[in-house]
Amino acid sequence: MYCESKIWLALSLLFVANYNQNYVHGESKVPCIFIFGDSLSDSGNNNNLATNAKSNFKPYGIDFPTGPTGRFTNGRNTIDIITQFLGFENFIPPFANTSGSDILKGVNYASGSAGIRDESGGNRGAHISLGLQLENHRLIVTQIASKIGGLKKAKKYLSKCLYYVNIGSNDYLNNYFLPEYYPTSTIYTPHQYAEALIQQLTLNLQVLEDVGARKYVLVGLGSLGCTPFHISDGSCFEPLNTASLIFSQKLKSLVDQLNNKTSTNSKFIFLNSTTSALINAKGFTVTTVACCASGSFGECIPDRRPCPNRTEYVFWDENHTTEAWNLVTATIFYNSSYPDSTYPMNIKQFVEQDIKMKLQFISQPGRFYADE
Repeated sequence: MYCESKIWLALSLLFVANYNQNYVHGESKVPCIFIFGDSLSDSGNNNNLATNAKSNFKPYGIDFPTGPTGRFTNGRNTIDIITQFLGFENFIPPFANTSGSDILKGVNYASGSAGIRDESGGNRGAHISLGLQLENHRLIVTQIASKIGGLKKAKKYLSKCLYYVNIGSNDYLNNYFLPEYYPTSTIYTPHQYAEALIQQLTLNLQVLEDVGARKYVLVGLGSLGCTPFHISDGSCFEPLNTASLIFSQKLKSLVDQLNNKTSTNSKFIFLNSTTSALINAKGFTVTTVACCASGSFGECIPDRRPCPNRTEYVFWDENHTTEAWNLVTATIFYNSSYPDSTYPMNIKQFVEQDIKMKLQFISQPGRFYADE
């Protein structure tokens, strides 16, 4: 049994008590965060798209200070909380609403129903695939370059930022396991499909590297077959779990491959969404049904009253987790000491590497910090 479940309980009490205040004061641990992904990280990019994958209505956001924003949960999503752990005073703005925002702090490009493959999620309507998210990032990099004096300076600045990539669920939920819409399950075995996804993701990561990215956080898939939407007669849909696990295992192997490359100074970590630390988390009494009344696609029915005891629920709607569960996940990802949770290190250790390196340079006579 792991001890994180006890740790998160103490942390959650602290965070809930200060919900409407800044959690961490002072300078952030990284200058900026760029977020790529799907509905697990979306903070409003789908609001104005022609899609039924939307969440900018009540009861979504019932526990968020400003109400519904386009987040697919009752409050903060996991990367929101990680952002706060890293010392940011404000949430990272969605790309769709960067007007007036400080893009030097980062941008959230995530889009509900998006996948690694362009067609994934198209059955739900318009979405911003990972490829399109990268195109949007190029636009932001151009704007950052104009603000700080050119592309060379921009790349130097961006090399210190964190790139959070949490995507792939819809390549299974809204592609491989929807044979009525997509032929992929007749073309690929689960292993072949996961390999194809990893190869495409690798090319996407290279695109990020070309415009300055050096510090990557790659998030594995959760137990997709154990969401309320896929639970039948109390049992998970195991073929979906097996296929998503294959992808996550290959993603972890990719982290090793990329970290061992000598031709680049980019660094990667892997976050395990099926870690036993999450499985053993305490305090959740409802694990197989959603807190809100859900419609045909598993999202909340507009304006229906959700469950009052949502801190005891794992799932907010039939596909997405509650803020309480997101807090557990973020705490483990940020601060876990167990290798089955984060690999080869947690986010806190990852971002503090540069701080330690800087101190080493300063403490050695005749040596200067690399940026000087």
